[in-house]
Amino acid sequence: MADQVRWFAELGLADLDQVGGKNASLGEMISKLSELGIRVPDGFATTAEAYRRFLGDTGLADKINSQLAGLDTDDVMKLAEVGRKIRAAVVAQPFPPDLEAEIRAAYERLAVDNPEASFAVRSSATAEDLPDASFAGQQETFLNIRGIDAVLTAIREVFASLYNDRAIAYRVHHAFEHEAVALSAGVQRMVRSDVGVSGVMFTMDTESGFDDAVFITASYGLGEAVVQGAVNPDEFYVYKPALRAGRPAILKRGIGSKATKMVYTADLEVGRTTEFVDVSEQEQRLLSLTDAEVEELARQALTIESHYGRPMDIEWGKDGVDGQLYILQARPETVQSRRSGMAMQRYRLESRGTVLVEGRAIGQKIGAGPVRVLDSIEQMHAFVPGDVLVADMTDPDWEPIMKRASAIVTNRGGRTCHAAIIARELGIPAVVGTGSATSSLIDGRPVTVSCAEGDAGFVYDGILQFSVEETSLAAMPDIGVKIMMNVGTPDQAFAFSRLPNAGIGLARLEFIINRQIGIHPKALLEFDTLPEPLKTQVGEAVAAYPSPRDYFITRVAEGVATLAAAFAPHPVIVRMSDFKSNEYANLLGGELYEPHEENPMIGYRGASRYLSPDFADCFAMECDALRYVRDTMGLTNVKIMIPFVRTLTEAEGVIDLLAANDLRRGENDLEVVMMCEVPSNAVLADQFLDHFDGFSIGSNDMTQLTLGLDRDSALVAAGFDERDPAVKHMLSLAITACKKRGKYIGICGQGPSDHPDLAEWLLQQGIESMSLNPDTVVDTWLQLSKLPRVP
Repeated sequence: MADQVRWFAELGLADLDQVGGKNASLGEMISKLSELGIRVPDGFATTAEAYRRFLGDTGLADKINSQLAGLDTDDVMKLAEVGRKIRAAVVAQPFPPDLEAEIRAAYERLAVDNPEASFAVRSSATAEDLPDASFAGQQETFLNIRGIDAVLTAIREVFASLYNDRAIAYRVHHAFEHEAVALSAGVQRMVRSDVGVSGVMFTMDTESGFDDAVFITASYGLGEAVVQGAVNPDEFYVYKPALRAGRPAILKRGIGSKATKMVYTADLEVGRTTEFVDVSEQEQRLLSLTDAEVEELARQALTIESHYGRPMDIEWGKDGVDGQLYILQARPETVQSRRSGMAMQRYRLESRGTVLVEGRAIGQKIGAGPVRVLDSIEQMHAFVPGDVLVADMTDPDWEPIMKRASAIVTNRGGRTCHAAIIARELGIPAVVGTGSATSSLIDGRPVTVSCAEGDAGFVYDGILQFSVEETSLAAMPDIGVKIMMNVGTPDQAFAFSRLPNAGIGLARLEFIINRQIGIHPKALLEFDTLPEPLKTQVGEAVAAYPSPRDYFITRVAEGVATLAAAFAPHPVIVRMSDFKSNEYANLLGGELYEPHEENPMIGYRGASRYLSPDFADCFAMECDALRYVRDTMGLTNVKIMIPFVRTLTEAEGVIDLLAANDLRRGENDLEVVMMCEVPSNAVLADQFLDHFDGFSIGSNDMTQLTLGLDRDSALVAAGFDERDPAVKHMLSLAITACKKRGKYIGICGQGPSDHPDLAEWLLQQGIESMSLNPDTVVDTWLQLSKLPRVP
């Protein structure tokens, strides 16, 4: 019968009911997107009709339905027993002769030019990869299948996988009739990523839903290792607008451990055709893709997303023999794209405890409960609802207990592995890739799992208190002032950008340096003369980059670009590094270069440090990073802020120094703002404004220096108050001068959040913006809306 086998090139989305979402999508891309540069390996698919005949003509269907009737899928032991019997019956059942003949003929045609070729045999269920169904990878995939007999066996195994435990439970929980779901087997020529690289990409950020970035994971070897969560892959973010404009577009490069990879074996037996081998330590420290390859993948992702008209989840592979990039699967993204943008939930720990393990955060929630360490799926009967599931790695077989967990923690895996996808789908916090969870976490121990602190996820000792805030984003009232945010690190930039905002009023470059680099800039510049073991430590950190200097510039640029992209087109005011000498000394190698100062707060910092000949080459690297973000990547919403400018001579000198580093006020719309935090800035505000495009008031230092007190000293800290008349006089001088000159004037600090009367006074003075910590934005906004409007 001619309707039992179809070639991918003949298929499209209209054939979903016959070949399932996966195979229909492969056909759609081959037939519609090949001319646009999307390379998809050729192949064929058995149809739903072939599957139904395989079950119906052989009498299997009736036997299966009788065993599934009345099955309680919450009884995991019974579920496992029934599923095992059904699968064994399916695998043992021969094909109807006419179906086997069609498969053999298609195989011969596909393998005609290469008898040694290997193939992937994948499942494609008619209810899989639909907008309302997920759990991709629910059925089996077999790789490196060689020879027609092995292909036939693999197809039967694929058919049987429609009755694995997770698939049965999923259909019951989502009210799919078992007999209404059919399976198509796709037979596709393998891409030689066993000697190359492979991974997964999403056309949006999987955690926040930010849709102007492509998120790519990559690791050596076959992509099943990434999908299964057996490896911690490299991660890349690519900015869509820059990519469309033909500019460099990589926002972030993250090096994963990539300790293992899946490769071919010489064994022909289905189930034994691949194996894991170790990756050398040298390769682990390198990025698995070049920038050009990352951007090419992202371009292909944009093409696919544009064609389908929705966010996509895409598997890809780089062939290590021909060097080409191939698309292996594409399905709709089913978690973030279905969430409403009208409200935002924010989880927040009320206190922190001892960190037991750390890994990659999946989702942005917090969960708590007793640890339950499971070594295998056979132990799932011991799992109690509310336990924290701890395992080496999980796959969709674990779904029946994953949905009962308060949180999930694994040794291995990245943000696109099955455990991560299922955790997102279920709305359960997960920390993956910890490396040691199963050995570090003791069975029964109460823990709190936090995914609410950025990219890193933490498992804390004990049950910690946390709160959940629901914020409606439907319509924030007009308050006559711009609310901006203070954002310390890029990790949460995409999530924070969903809050109502007018941009970033303070992005601290020192926070980016501390978190993304952690090495003193002089140690990078003087790498060749560093003593051991410092030189080895620094060398390992920068191994993936052309030079230590490139490492600094690239990492700083990534951090700034991520912030700028997340909040574009709103302004992002980046303050050049404002480490004090004691803080710089805490960076790796810092003790070699930093002086000891009795009072670092008023010491070697800010403009005076930039102008010091000893720091000039370090400042030049900061300038190179910002110039790359603005001029090369095109993120001209970045503005520069200079901190702690004591004198007019320093003001003039630092502007000249920026210009010497090709950052000139007015060129490419560059604005340079001064941090107004020293009393001299307010007293001589008009003269300082001759050199800058506006002020951002640093109320903390301005208060300390105006009142002559150290807020960190318990003996005098009670006198710290931004509302003191002397402090308000200084703020008034700065605001008045800026308004008179028509220049920017904002404030970055918690004063307006902590003191509604100060906020009201600032509004009366005509402040243009208030930059707040993200957790106070909505409350302060609503609080300000209750104040009288300033005419």
